[in-house]
Amino acid sequence: MILMGALTAIGPLSIDMYLPAFPAIAQALGASPGEVERTLAAYLAGMALAQLAYGPLSDRYGRKLPLCGALILYIVASAAAALAPDVHSLTAWRVVQAIGGAAGVVIPRAVIRDNLGVQDSARAMSSLMLIMGLAPILAPLVGGQLLGITGWRGIFWLMSAMGLVLLVFVLRTMRESLPADRRLPLTPAVITRNYAELLRHRPFVAYALAGGFGSAGMFAYIAASPRVFIDFYDVPAEWYGLLFGLNAAGLIAGSQVSARLLRRHVPGTLLGRALPALALIPLAGLALTLLGLITLPLLMACLVGYMSSQGFVNPNAAALALADQGKRLGAASALMGMLQIGCGVLSGLLISAWGTPGPLPLTCLLALCGCLAWLSGRIALRASAAKTTAA
Repeated sequence: MILMGALTAIGPLSIDMYLPAFPAIAQALGASPGEVERTLAAYLAGMALAQLAYGPLSDRYGRKLPLCGALILYIVASAAAALAPDVHSLTAWRVVQAIGGAAGVVIPRAVIRDNLGVQDSARAMSSLMLIMGLAPILAPLVGGQLLGITGWRGIFWLMSAMGLVLLVFVLRTMRESLPADRRLPLTPAVITRNYAELLRHRPFVAYALAGGFGSAGMFAYIAASPRVFIDFYDVPAEWYGLLFGLNAAGLIAGSQVSARLLRRHVPGTLLGRALPALALIPLAGLALTLLGLITLPLLMACLVGYMSSQGFVNPNAAALALADQGKRLGAASALMGMLQIGCGVLSGLLISAWGTPGPLPLTCLLALCGCLAWLSGRIALRASAAKTTAA
């Protein structure tokens, strides 16, 4: 579980560690803030699309071999990003880095479902979020401190080193969790059929989008937070990580309370109770922004509340989405990740294109994402209830 959590944390680390360096990267490479923010959107786009390949690969060759190949690609791309001479090269290598890092999103979820049922997998994914939640707390702090010592390029060298450490641990300690008799052929017909059946599976798509729209709000916050905190509220770059960490702490707290409550409640119950909060909290933040009453403490309260609610929504929605997927767990995990990261890409692009200073773009997108997550979750829960009644 520790190794699976560390592998899953590749994504948050690769996103969050260089956020304090956005102004420094823009100055060093002669780029605009929007161009630097698009390196984040490029990473998310590469991660979203690459997951579709890792699903069938992990269902055919097992979980370990594709993961090792992905980590090697991540190591090389991180080193190349550290040497990027301009923002366009940095953007391109971020895409390659994301292709390597995408395996850390797909494969650990499949490994968990290889070994655990729905209830236990929901608890395991909530526990994973404890490890994942530490990444957003530590990554900006490390990135901010490293920025003053090595410059922004040192941040990418550190990412490359972390990928190497993970590769060593995977090779030495990870056990293959997919037996040979459960592996699927790697043919275009099988891949197309699996993805087509998943897209027609209404509860799967709705659960995936419930977590995806919630995650899209998180990605909007990640992309906009340097501009809002550092540029608008004049928060020093070295203190930016502390504010970022408070929101990650909310995510951790929500996921850990969810894990404890899963001893007495089913995932659907917790999801149904968390979704209204995910929508109402950012709507309150948007109202305060439109009225001109938003302050940094009030914005932080809104963000912490949103992240805490997402700590309930994400692991339970993921467990319910994968509940009935049988032998195509790799493909299901990949498609779910692609839908979720795809939502994040759209929100990141909207934030980077919306040049209005201040917190309005952020609170507006948070409210939109929260409401869409609530709607998707209600559709999923009703579809699941109808299926249970019919059975």
